[in-house]
Amino acid sequence: MKALVLSGGAGTRLRPFSYSMPKQLIPIANKPVLEYVVDNLREIGITEIGIIVGDRAHEISDVLGDGSALGVAITYIPQDSPLGLAHCVKIARPFLGDDDFVMYLGDNMLVEGISEIADEFAAVRPSAQVVVYKVPDPRAFGVAEVDENSRVTRLVEKPQEPRSDLAMIGVYFFTPRIHEAVDAIEPSWRGELEITDALQWLVTNDRDVRARIYSGFWKDTGKVEDVLECNREVLQRLRTDIQGVVDEESTLIGDVVVEEGARVVRSCIVGPAIIGAGTLVEESIIGPYTAIGADCRITESGVSDSIVLSGAFVHNVSGIETSLIGRKARVGSGKQHRLVVGDDAHVEVAA
Repeated sequence: MKALVLSGGAGTRLRPFSYSMPKQLIPIANKPVLEYVVDNLREIGITEIGIIVGDRAHEISDVLGDGSALGVAITYIPQDSPLGLAHCVKIARPFLGDDDFVMYLGDNMLVEGISEIADEFAAVRPSAQVVVYKVPDPRAFGVAEVDENSRVTRLVEKPQEPRSDLAMIGVYFFTPRIHEAVDAIEPSWRGELEITDALQWLVTNDRDVRARIYSGFWKDTGKVEDVLECNREVLQRLRTDIQGVVDEESTLIGDVVVEEGARVVRSCIVGPAIIGAGTLVEESIIGPYTAIGADCRITESGVSDSIVLSGAFVHNVSGIETSLIGRKARVGSGKQHRLVVGDDAHVEVAA
């Protein structure tokens, strides 16, 4: 089995960050979302991964390389413009060949992994298996209607009056039959080849399409609020690991990771929290659910329930909460703020 990971989207809901970095590289507990995707795929035995990339391809390849450091082999597949998920399958056909494959949206976090779902697909081997999640309002999703045997009877994109609460999330298992369906469909009104249409073609033509409910933690990391929620979920699973230096005047409470080369000086860190490699935290309080990236400087400040990306400098700001601060951003002078600060920004907050 192979994997096809989609990483070409623009990420408009994550601006200003997506102006300067692909949304799939936003870090959760100091690791890019795409690395979690690769981890999940490797755990089910997949080592050949094709990644669909757009005009930010070099940034993704700079982080993942050829995949060898992650125990996989990565092939980059360029897509000139976003023409739909089924179009991604079409252009990846030379890579996929006649193998079964998993299609995985690269901005989705499934924290508990997909091992059980992969096992079920291998045992039953339907033409397609969609992973679904019960949502309170299905109108914003592609929705699967299923029978008592979990067979899909109909798929509807963003229904105004949904007859099911099973939203399709960003993981699909396919046999080579999907290629027949992709070749048979026409572009939608948006001018895109929709994977929902290809799946519906399989259903209409009496192919076996199954739905599998995912009961673990799932988020599409398309918005700042979702990124922060994922960060909380992953940080809860950390266990204390001190590789850097924590001086005698500092206090660590709960599970805290201090990466190699980091220094904690006259500060208090309340876990779960992670302090990235090469970072200095001095005379500051880092509250729970906070991830400080590599090579940051946090001085005379308070930060909690937040993500601070690599190279950022925060000085004399107390009470930063539920915030996302970009790479090499500079924030100073103030208190009690929720911040969303893009890469390289310089912000002086009035006291």
